[in-house]
Amino acid sequence: MGQGWIDVQVQIDMDAGEFTGLLNDPWMVGAWQEERLIHLYWPHERWTAETQQVVAGLIQTVSQGGSYSVHSLPDEDWNLTWARSVVPFRVGCRIVIRPSWQAAAVNPGDVELILDPKQAFGTGHHATTQLMLEWLEAHLRGNERVLDVGTGSGILAMAAVRLGATSAWGIDHDPVAIECAVGYAAQNGFGGELKLDTSGLADVPDAWSDVLIANLDRRTLLGLVDVFPRLLRAPGWLVISGILSGDRSEVMDAFSRVGGAPVWERERDGWLAIHFSFDQDSR
Repeated sequence: MGQGWIDVQVQIDMDAGEFTGLLNDPWMVGAWQEERLIHLYWPHERWTAETQQVVAGLIQTVSQGGSYSVHSLPDEDWNLTWARSVVPFRVGCRIVIRPSWQAAAVNPGDVELILDPKQAFGTGHHATTQLMLEWLEAHLRGNERVLDVGTGSGILAMAAVRLGATSAWGIDHDPVAIECAVGYAAQNGFGGELKLDTSGLADVPDAWSDVLIANLDRRTLLGLVDVFPRLLRAPGWLVISGILSGDRSEVMDAFSRVGGAPVWERERDGWLAIHFSFDQDSR
């Protein structure tokens, strides 16, 4: 029998994928999220005072008012706790997300995606991911080429293809995220219509996409405001999230300056998703 597991419970207004990406600890074996609570797991022998210091420091750096607690799990409770942590759930009207070990009720016309939490990069629980999935369900018309910037688990790119996009290309600078995403894509039976890699935006041809989706943080989005328009084929759609409601005006002003016309937005749990239309070639 092993030495058990450590369950670190982090209360923070951040997506689990973003937090674990910043943490970048190879000994963390899994993560999952329910609203503001992120569970992070380590083997007991890999949870050290230094690791705890890093976690605490990261929380202090990225969030005001964030907190964490540390809990021990015996070996015999690990599988049960892990299995209970992730259950099938529905996003929007048609999208069903489930772990591989649980069946889900699926109706005709539903889109089912299987995602088992790993060193986790977006399993659909965070408000920003759900807002983006709901936008894809409501607005994709079919035959689009979709570029997913900061794809993480690939959940948005996979959903786009299942909802009618001809192809989707998910890019992320983190090779661990892409490794997870490629595994998810294979598990869900995707082929050449879905591309997932560590390409940079400089590698994407001009006007490649009809729809560009980006669930990122405010700073990154604002840093790419002059880049995104050249990647869209006019008339093109840009859909962004990862924005706190208090940052709405700053983001609106930035993307309006480069030719984006806001046509849709939705808020959930203090987070925004915004859809801009680019009707002219803004390169």
